[in-house]
Amino acid sequence: MNDDRPGSSATLIAETERVSAPNYSPLPVVIARAEGVWAWDVEGRKYLDCISAYSSLNQGHRHPRIVRALVEQAGRLTLTSRAVHNDRMGPFLAKLCELAGFEMALPMNTGAEAVETAIKLARKWAYRVKRVPQDGAEIVACRDNFHGRTTTIVGFSSEPQYREDFGPYSAGFRLVDFGDIEQLRAALSSNTAAFLVEPIQAEAGIIMPPDGYLAAARALCRERNVLFVLDEIQTGLGRTGKLFAHEHEPGAMPDLLILGKALGGGVYPVSAVLASRAIMTLLKPGDHGSTFGGNPLASAVGAAALDVLVEERLTERAAELGAHLRAALATLRSDKIVEIRGRGLLIGIEIAAKSGTARKYCERLLERGVLAKDTHAQVIRLAPPLIIERAELDWLVTQLRDVLLSY
Repeated sequence: MNDDRPGSSATLIAETERVSAPNYSPLPVVIARAEGVWAWDVEGRKYLDCISAYSSLNQGHRHPRIVRALVEQAGRLTLTSRAVHNDRMGPFLAKLCELAGFEMALPMNTGAEAVETAIKLARKWAYRVKRVPQDGAEIVACRDNFHGRTTTIVGFSSEPQYREDFGPYSAGFRLVDFGDIEQLRAALSSNTAAFLVEPIQAEAGIIMPPDGYLAAARALCRERNVLFVLDEIQTGLGRTGKLFAHEHEPGAMPDLLILGKALGGGVYPVSAVLASRAIMTLLKPGDHGSTFGGNPLASAVGAAALDVLVEERLTERAAELGAHLRAALATLRSDKIVEIRGRGLLIGIEIAAKSGTARKYCERLLERGVLAKDTHAQVIRLAPPLIIERAELDWLVTQLRDVLLSY
């Protein structure tokens, strides 16, 4: 990293840090190209990508079918805005709704936009259907949640850094502990519009709920006339070994489903909210919108991303290879490890505080050709593309073993 020649990693990092706001702390590597599960830096060093752009690359880097759909659509039509119809949005949303089991969808661009859309839908439903007094609707969420970075969303975060200096915040949110059904029961009131929750708290360190929690929360929401809203931006589209993480529990089907990340196939930002026709048609022209949401390029990419997931059986691969990875990780014998947890190919390795932060181990993995990122200080998050091979996972475990035993 001491090479200061033009185009070197050190030079590019220095240039980036000079002109870019310091709102991230990236690993000291500059990626120049990638394919499948592998990435190469500007010096040509090769890395196994176990970050997957936080589960945006479930289909792998530059999947040929998705890139082809992008290029072909770019040669015909890229953007119309919603002022007119385009020939790609309807077929894309029909495919998405059929796969997910919903009647209608509202396309957006980023995950945070989709969460904001779900909040607006839930509040509209509360006033028009549940008859909550105007401006009195509440949404219950969980502590340690991560739903995005907009001011509304960080306003109901429990992470101090996400909130500091960004207020004042919107009212109408109440927090409960993730996994505690009795706290949820106590928090729901006649003014509650929705319970918004992640099936697995990925950003919080791959925090798993108790078995049956999602189904119990769904049943409680139905009993109390509250919408059950699942943020599956990171857990959806095959990542956990089911197409959607809520499918691990019978009876956990949400009223609103929020998707993003892998919906764009790793080449374009695509997100969506799915719901019943009764909920979605509460919106009238002018109530909500997005210039780029549902654009033909995004729709073509989203449709191809779904086709790849289904036709290449990536969900089934995540289940099979995730079980293999968990079994291999269980052979790691180190007092540096507190716990290994997760589902499918979404795994968290919690590092004991006495052994330093997870960042230290991620940097050592980087030296061995593995891209892995720390979260919540002590957790190494592993989320490789779902196209990864068993031999590549075995190689990953070897690198982890060496790092844990060598330092």
